[in-house]
Amino acid sequence: MTFKKTAETLPKGAHTLERDYYVNPDILQKEYENLFLNNWICAGRSTELNESGQYKVINMGTESAILLRDEEGNLKAHTNVCRHRGTRICEKETGQFSKSIQCGYHGWTYGLDGELKGAPHMDAVEGFQKTDYPLLSIPVAEWEGFIFINFSDNPQDFDTAFAPLFGRFKDWNIRDLVPMKTINYEVAGNWKLVIQNYCECYHCPILHPDLAAITPYLGGRNDLHEGPFLGGYMDFNEEKESVTASGHFCCPPLKDLKEDDLKRVYYYSIFPNMLLSLHPEYVMYHTVWPDGVDKCKVECTWLFAKDVVESEKHHTQDAVDFWDMTNKQDWHISELSQLGIQSKRYSPAPYSGQESLLAAFDQYYLGQLDKNN
Repeated sequence: MTFKKTAETLPKGAHTLERDYYVNPDILQKEYENLFLNNWICAGRSTELNESGQYKVINMGTESAILLRDEEGNLKAHTNVCRHRGTRICEKETGQFSKSIQCGYHGWTYGLDGELKGAPHMDAVEGFQKTDYPLLSIPVAEWEGFIFINFSDNPQDFDTAFAPLFGRFKDWNIRDLVPMKTINYEVAGNWKLVIQNYCECYHCPILHPDLAAITPYLGGRNDLHEGPFLGGYMDFNEEKESVTASGHFCCPPLKDLKEDDLKRVYYYSIFPNMLLSLHPEYVMYHTVWPDGVDKCKVECTWLFAKDVVESEKHHTQDAVDFWDMTNKQDWHISELSQLGIQSKRYSPAPYSGQESLLAAFDQYYLGQLDKNN
């Protein structure tokens, strides 16, 4: 849900995507190859991996990564593929290694750093050297406490890719915030419908009357309008303080925010799979994961100051309840969109002046989709 844009900023002839982009499995495969396996994708928060050996698995299409802390406390990402027979090593989404990673097929064992430590009976193979068979590494980076990984063989430098965002959100001190709640959703709709729905508030008065009462859909401004990062802010109504069930702060505001930021909520999409929402007293983020051409999974997490979470004195659940309701409204309409777009009668229609970010998303998406062709 975002921000006021005038019709003049909408590219001439901008219209919704063709039906194939939401229903064609061949396009989904192309999306995996050119978007999700070729860009930095958000894989969660670094606080999920606090201890040595703690891990989580990230699956994307045919690829799978093991994210973990090594014995020195460094974040590592390894391809979830044993170097012997190619067996996927980890099945569970999260877990704890002791000091090694062992494949359950033939017992090849790796250190947390990915180096092969044990390979039963391979000493009989002439010229075999353990150093030739480590787990293959995957580039990993941290930004504002978020983990990003890149499955590409030749990834763009993270600092170069994310340069436009460096320092932009420093007053929220996102790196120091901690998760209070995470909710996982399954949506019977193409992943792009979730992103596109987030990038406009044209639908808010009808679909989200409670939200529109807090942040009028014609108030605000976009400050990132093209490329991989899109978004801006919306103003609160004069009698409202935050996006919560009560419309008031659910805990003290974040201490370093400027006065103007205490009167706004900011929404940004970070291509290809992250949505970042910055409120005066908390930060919410979504990650979006394709799960077939007409399905996706969405994970939503609420971040608060550590002392707020530990005190348990505040009404933080007011933020969670409000957005859980709003999320479900968005997922339902996305599912109805998927059902309608599947019809042979669907055809693209012009975007409104309130949907300029959707036109910008589509333009960047199409460029990325075809860039390796």
